[in-house]
Amino acid sequence: MSTARIVLLPGDGIGPEVTAAARQVLASIAAQGGHDFEFQEALIGGAAIDSTGNSLPTATLELCRDCDAILLGAVGGPSWANLEGLQSPEQGLLRLRRELGLFANLRPIPVFPALIPASPLKPELLEGVDLLFVRELTGGIYFGPRQEVDSRGQASDTMVYSVREVERVAHVAFQAAKRRRQHVTSVDKANVLASSRLWRHTVNEVSSLYPDVELQHLYVDACAMQLLRSPRDFDVVLTGNLFGDILSDEASMLAGSLGVLPSASLSADSRGLYEPVHGSAPDLAAQGIANPLGSILSAAMLLRYSLGLPDEALAIESAVASTLEAGLLTFDLAGPNDQVVSTQQMADAIVAALH
Repeated sequence: MSTARIVLLPGDGIGPEVTAAARQVLASIAAQGGHDFEFQEALIGGAAIDSTGNSLPTATLELCRDCDAILLGAVGGPSWANLEGLQSPEQGLLRLRRELGLFANLRPIPVFPALIPASPLKPELLEGVDLLFVRELTGGIYFGPRQEVDSRGQASDTMVYSVREVERVAHVAFQAAKRRRQHVTSVDKANVLASSRLWRHTVNEVSSLYPDVELQHLYVDACAMQLLRSPRDFDVVLTGNLFGDILSDEASMLAGSLGVLPSASLSADSRGLYEPVHGSAPDLAAQGIANPLGSILSAAMLLRYSLGLPDEALAIESAVASTLEAGLLTFDLAGPNDQVVSTQQMADAIVAALH
């Protein structure tokens, strides 16, 4: 392949540490396969505010517009907690998603056998679990009309969806299900919300184009319960922005830790933004103990979805699995008798497993 331009946005908190680990793994894969990856770093979030006064500087946005893929660390932290509206670190990330048209968020829930003891669920509930969240990312309550506290002491956020927004993310979910176990669970609150009734009707319309894929509808509260009671029932979970944010974090407990969960945010073309699901965890920053697996597995998704290198993606995922099976665990995954490794040691072990 020709040179692949990858923009690194380390961000805040533990973001720079886990992004550096993922870069190390990507560089190793490139060297082994004879690929040419060009890495460029840019500012986003609180680090960008401190340096430029803007959570998404123009230079960062332009670099992201002109690349093949983006690997993000994390944004936010207590240092910027009092910033409101468009000044906050999180708004920089939301703006980047919107500017790049990143409308579909894919969050797989990997249940590694070695990590089953780290989950609070009974082991027998986790055997055979393999699910994928497809979350709509640029609509809904996070982007609807908003009113900050007014003179009456009221504030509001509005959940707005259009047929087009629901259609395009539903197609992503059904196409993913065709490559998996041919089952989509669409999650809404159609018994209460008008936007959810539009969601359900539109998903039904799209479903008719995929006769080989079974469609199930669940209310969000029922889905939250079922994810913990019988997670094997799920294949692809399709949902809106707010519900997907909450449910995929809940489902992280199936995997044992937020630290192992990757994600991909995709546009209509092959360009995507890849980031671990965990936050910036500023209390863990600069100690060398952060779990880099979410970022490393996000790099594997980057290879699969943006660079068209599925074999290399699988090699990374297999290296992560074998490293965990060997008993190497970061502090968030380890029990009292387990071997605890640092961020760098985990990255080194995965690179060694690739060879």
